[in-house]
Amino acid sequence: MLPSHHASRRDATDGWCLTGDLVRRDADGWHWFVGRADDVIESAGHLIGRFEVENALMEHPAVAETRVIGRPDPVAGNIVKAFVSLDPGVEPTKDAGAGTAGVRRRRLGPAVAPRDVAIDQNLPKTRSGKVMRRLLRARELGLSTGNLSTLGGFA
Repeated sequence: MLPSHHASRRDATDGWCLTGDLVRRDADGWHWFVGRADDVIESAGHLIGRFEVENALMEHPAVAETRVIGRPDPVAGNIVKAFVSLDPGVEPTKDAGAGTAGVRRRRLGPAVAPRDVAIDQNLPKTRSGKVMRRLLRARELGLSTGNLSTLGGFA
């Protein structure tokens, strides 16, 4: 954290700069980055950092890219849904999505691991190559996709 003189007045509280980042403190007192405060999924009372889930999915050797969204659920509020692009040469079969299950459960635990994984070899990206999470969410929920002018030819 930075002293408040490094932040604007609205971001400073009691001498602390509020970055908008979420961290967790482990048993040894170390702080671990979880994600942005505005970039979490609330599911069954848990705040789930998208960054943490996406990093865990990337540990699977066949995964090239991944993004997660919160999909509304009547019981949990939201569930975590992952969209995964596989490395070249890996067949996008039902087993490929299921193959990430061990990594998900072992690394994240059942409360945080995605309940739904979609294999998508053509994730929508901006011209700079960043996967557009808002477009994945809009498509999943049947919402308007909005302005697609920054899309990199994957509309």
